[in-house]
Amino acid sequence: MAGRLRILSAGPGVTIQDAGRRGYLRFGVTPAGPMDWSAFETVLLALGNEDRAAAIEISVGGLSVAVEEGAFLVAFAGGAFNWRRDGKPLPPAARIVLKPGEILSAQAGSEGAWAYLGVAGGFDTPVELGSRATHVRSGVGGLEGRMLRRGDVLPIGAAAAPSPAEEAEIDAPWLNRSKGRFRVLAGPQDDYFSSEALAAFFREKFTLTPAADRMAYRFHGAPVSHARGYNIVSDGVALGAIQIAGDEAPLILMADRQPTGGYPKLGHVIRADIGRLAQMRPGESCGFSIASLDEALAALSAIEQEIATTIARLRPLRRELTTALLLDSNLIDGVVDALDGQG
Repeated sequence: MAGRLRILSAGPGVTIQDAGRRGYLRFGVTPAGPMDWSAFETVLLALGNEDRAAAIEISVGGLSVAVEEGAFLVAFAGGAFNWRRDGKPLPPAARIVLKPGEILSAQAGSEGAWAYLGVAGGFDTPVELGSRATHVRSGVGGLEGRMLRRGDVLPIGAAAAPSPAEEAEIDAPWLNRSKGRFRVLAGPQDDYFSSEALAAFFREKFTLTPAADRMAYRFHGAPVSHARGYNIVSDGVALGAIQIAGDEAPLILMADRQPTGGYPKLGHVIRADIGRLAQMRPGESCGFSIASLDEALAALSAIEQEIATTIARLRPLRRELTTALLLDSNLIDGVVDALDGQG
């Protein structure tokens, strides 16, 4: 069964994303992909979608949608967003059946900056350079290379008809961990900073500024002074790179990062912590700690193993007891006569 999902409203920054556009950085093409890869993968696993499937990335501006042409199994997870189906509250991470005429909405809640909405079968938007991921600055991927807006209709890939029994809450503790401190691999230009400057960076707290988007997060705090100047021959940059420009403020490169950069990179936030970092909001503070390569690999392996347990951690969805729910339930199947056979 294939169908469509209609966008009823969408705040700024809502896009189609998949795991990212790989293999094209050498040609100057940004990978894009999800800001919080751990929440994104949780949604895919909850639906049984392939790892190249696309989902909707939702910003704090929120989203409301409705399906057309049949019921579909959908899943969502990420920050502590307020999710509702026809006005009734849902958990911040769940898998539900969305029927035609029902409205599913997400609004920013107490914390978190990004959430993900997936559908069984995935969104069947065009594939460009091997990916459906949207990179708005270059107009590539997603729906016409742009943010989603009211009135957009997204085609849904073929999937089996859903059952109400598949509705479940997703118990995903890896999505709720403290954002207080992030682990960093040093380099490759940590020698551009004095030992005193590096010690201060790992000691002080930094606050995320409003200059935060899918390309980079800028932080304010104690200046990180250079020992050898702030210009280098431009080289490739990776996700989580911590650039220190002339203003001596940390700039951490995110999913829509540019392919190269000309400022020294003190280090890189490890992949295991990138999702938590992405969920920060402007005004929130954090710290950084040094990590070894072995520690970074072990942390990544640990969170990947946790995410792999998504299906095993599904639990019955708590639903409000209403007259409509009771009328729609089979309350008498399997009833037996306790006196049958007694004489």
